[in-house]
Amino acid sequence: MTNQTRTIVIAEAGVNHNGDLELALELVDRAAEARVDFVKFQTFKASKLATKAAPKAAYQKATTDADESQLDMLRRLELTPTDHRVLIERCTEKGIDFLSTAFDLDSLAFLADDLGLNTLKLGSGELTNGPILLAAARSGMSLLLSTGMGSLAEVEEALGVIAFGLMHLGTPTGRTDFAEALLHPTAWAALRERVTLLHCTTEYPAAVEDTNLRAIDTMRQAFGLRVGYSDHTRGNAMSIAAVARGASVIEKHFTLDRKMDGPDHAASVEPDELAQLVRDIRAVEAGLGSGIKQPGPAEIRNRPIVRKCVIAARHITAGRTIVPDDLATKRGEGAIPAIALWDCVGRRARRDLAAETAFDWEAMTWAD
Repeated sequence: MTNQTRTIVIAEAGVNHNGDLELALELVDRAAEARVDFVKFQTFKASKLATKAAPKAAYQKATTDADESQLDMLRRLELTPTDHRVLIERCTEKGIDFLSTAFDLDSLAFLADDLGLNTLKLGSGELTNGPILLAAARSGMSLLLSTGMGSLAEVEEALGVIAFGLMHLGTPTGRTDFAEALLHPTAWAALRERVTLLHCTTEYPAAVEDTNLRAIDTMRQAFGLRVGYSDHTRGNAMSIAAVARGASVIEKHFTLDRKMDGPDHAASVEPDELAQLVRDIRAVEAGLGSGIKQPGPAEIRNRPIVRKCVIAARHITAGRTIVPDDLATKRGEGAIPAIALWDCVGRRARRDLAAETAFDWEAMTWAD
């Protein structure tokens, strides 16, 4: 995901397949129809992700059986290795790239070594997970790192782990190794090549007032890395705003139907909304332009029509010294722009000028 020239759009199918491969395949199809760049799923072994006692989040209790454990919920939502290969094949058929989030070391190794993916997503829960950050750095994949729930200092330390993994083969001796890794002259160049940070609010759905899009600017300025946005709000407004702030990646949860049972459906957009999001992002990109303040071709055509020029406010006889009351500004095809009106004052008319005649410099000479 390096050297990109446009915003990458990721359709986060996540676990909205509800453990059903046919539903997952339909999510691929609809993501491709929406013209996103990636469709993303989640790769995990439930037994390696949560303990039997791990509680559900409030939004998970509200959208699934509250009496079911988080572990049992996750077991229902696992994709098998075969499922992954079938989904990748469908992505290839549909001309869309496959992406997944690894939640444990074995899943990361599967994505990198067995499936040979070029890009890996790490969720916000892994921002402080040193072992998986280290393994991700050494996987050879480009990394998308969500930063939800994190402080700027925690993001920096996570980058230190990744930098250590990129530059050293050994086992770290402690957290000081990560801070020292960031002091290496090549560390930040390596991070710029491999890492994109994603601003994120870890709540489903996230409230607009909790979005804090200015954190995109903060992280970009602090680290000099690409920064995108993983959007958990309802609707598309925050994603559009993030693109306008320079987000290099937009990730958006999507589902076939928000009313389906499952932990993430309610916080997702439906296919038509996803397609509209892509159209809006491409429109914003086109509208952002170069940043150079200058008229475009259409404006240059309109400038002579819209801008005012200097005209005679009344009849001016040849030889008369021009005073301010002789002049006015109106739209017309005059050669002297309105801003130059005062440059005409004190000159002498070379010929008679009827009222509303557009001035040109040949019509005047300097008074003696």
